[in-house]
Amino acid sequence: MNIVLVEPHFPKNQREFARALAGAGANVIGIGETPLDYLDDQLKGWMVHYEQVGSVTDLAQMTEAVRRVQGMVWVDRLESTIESHQMVAAQVREALGIPGTSVRTTWLCRDKPSMKEALRAAGVRTAASTGAEHPDQVWDFAARVGYPLIIKPRDAAGAADTVRVDDDTQLRAALGVMDRYPSIAVEEFVEGHEGFYDTISVEGRIAVDFASHYYPGVLEAMRTRWISPQFVATNRVDDGGLYDEIREMGHRVNAALGIGTSATHMEWFHGPKGLIFSEIGCRPPGVGCWDLYCAANDMDVYAAWAQAVVHGDVQERPSRSHSAGIVALRPDQDGVIHSYSGLEDVENRYGRWIIDAHVPVTGTGTQPVGAGFMANAWIRMRHPDFDALREMLDDVGRTVHVHAG
Repeated sequence: MNIVLVEPHFPKNQREFARALAGAGANVIGIGETPLDYLDDQLKGWMVHYEQVGSVTDLAQMTEAVRRVQGMVWVDRLESTIESHQMVAAQVREALGIPGTSVRTTWLCRDKPSMKEALRAAGVRTAASTGAEHPDQVWDFAARVGYPLIIKPRDAAGAADTVRVDDDTQLRAALGVMDRYPSIAVEEFVEGHEGFYDTISVEGRIAVDFASHYYPGVLEAMRTRWISPQFVATNRVDDGGLYDEIREMGHRVNAALGIGTSATHMEWFHGPKGLIFSEIGCRPPGVGCWDLYCAANDMDVYAAWAQAVVHGDVQERPSRSHSAGIVALRPDQDGVIHSYSGLEDVENRYGRWIIDAHVPVTGTGTQPVGAGFMANAWIRMRHPDFDALREMLDDVGRTVHVHAG
């Protein structure tokens, strides 16, 4: 099978998709922005051909590059795993007759109001929402639904440019910031615990799945410096209860949006109103989440994805032996990192449970709090007991301090 993989070099874990596809027996053809000479020999060895383009988000360049490949071999699949690459990849597929996720499905997975409208029609519970091109539409929605509200760009990924507004004054200020977008999504704020549900699906059937929890919710985590936020993948996903509800929701979402053979990343809330669907990406999760799943489940999740794509079946199975999580360690202020405290204490207490860590050297410039879980220092850990792991991650967050100035 000949598979075109979009951008196999950057970010770092993209190479794992090339490795897995080659390991599953595919002929991997890479298309990326990095010059071929810059790629290392191992990555080159996983590919049979490579095409460089100026931008993998430029439809004309990508269409021409894939046409060149089609002039050499039959292309069975075109795969992209980064959110910002999804729409162009889908458009190239449809233009050139390559199987895979459709433009319609890609659009529904990126346009939040359209996504929720399609899911509500299929009986999936979501927050009230609308798309708005004019401030009057937002004010009308606020009058009808009430505060608090969430406002974000229609195709935002994660918490990017997402704001919560609690009254007219905050809404007026938010609209002043959002006027740089041609259209925005406006949603009812849903109270409750926030988590996500990740799958690898084959022709719409969920073949492998994982569930994770945010502590605290994403919006608070990405706005509050003193918090050392976590997300934790649970090994209790087979224990029924809420997880059965999440799985049933996942099947409905796949059917409603036309998910075929793909990785997915679904977000959800659970609170006073029960389980509420938030949004979906028709792609793997970011921030190294699959690496946590690998460490927790004694499996190669990248290989499972490649088996689904190449063979239409998944042989890898999660052991559920451990829960695994990451705790982000924020600098106490923006600037340059000059020291750490508490790292030795954490190593002495929990060394056997630490998977890996990223501790930038002193003199490294800090990244903004909103840049995400892996923007600065972080530690990843695993433990057979979910509650014990949560206590350890909490302790790490309290103990380790990143001093900057």
